[in-house]
Amino acid sequence: MSRDRQVGRVGQLSRYPVKSMLGEDLDQAYVDEAGIAGDRTFAVLDCLTGKVASAKNPRLWREMLTVRSTLTPPDSTGAPAVRLTLADGTTETVTVTGYRDPALSMLLGRDVRLLDRAAPHTSIERMDPDQVRTDDDLRSAETVSSELATGSPPGTFFDFAPLHLITTATLAALTDHLGRPVHSQRFRPNIVVEVPDPGAGFVENLWPGRRLRIGTDVVAEVVIATPRCVIPALRHGDGEPDVALLQVLSRHNRLPAVGSLPCAGVYARPLEFGVIRSGDPVELC
Repeated sequence: MSRDRQVGRVGQLSRYPVKSMLGEDLDQAYVDEAGIAGDRTFAVLDCLTGKVASAKNPRLWREMLTVRSTLTPPDSTGAPAVRLTLADGTTETVTVTGYRDPALSMLLGRDVRLLDRAAPHTSIERMDPDQVRTDDDLRSAETVSSELATGSPPGTFFDFAPLHLITTATLAALTDHLGRPVHSQRFRPNIVVEVPDPGAGFVENLWPGRRLRIGTDVVAEVVIATPRCVIPALRHGDGEPDVALLQVLSRHNRLPAVGSLPCAGVYARPLEFGVIRSGDPVELC
């Protein structure tokens, strides 16, 4: 008799081809040790600092969250490429050349280029969400450096592990506490797990140390709850900033296992690979 227990289903499946940009929803995706194929394949490098650009430092990079990234075939030279759709609807196709990219630099207001592999010990700058109480703090709070992908294969651009999941129960709890709808887009998950009891609260807090079977092929180890940065408070696409969301997380879901940081969702590491599809069952095993 199977000991697996279904906890929900795949309600939404997403990837984000460029780190800190908007992504694309999928009907199905292949998952291997590096997560969903095409997820965080690219990042933007600040030519001045040598750091990967991240909206975790909104003083410099908040506009990245208004740009949608879509995977596209390599250009005529074989260089990896990605299509970017700007807030006004115009599109640019950007390639990995090793040199400053004029279009991307103009968009972001700094000299930047596109990367498709992270060097060892690549880092980003991030704001401490506990320092952010108002919109003005998003322009003035101090930043610290942190190394990328310490729980992922070398060369990747993940914050930590390759898969990020959040449940509809967590989104519903945040909606209740905040008093207005909280969209999953603010948390940039790969998988939104639709659970049967939307009033169950932060149910995935109990998943670290367990394994999830997603569909028939994929098994992933849940590593840790996801500590939240300032990104959920920023404007995503044509939405509005919402600094109060950070305060709700701080009041209602600080977890001692991650240094009492405010959390929402979990990080997971794929162990068995294959295809997952929207609507697939998600089971604890």
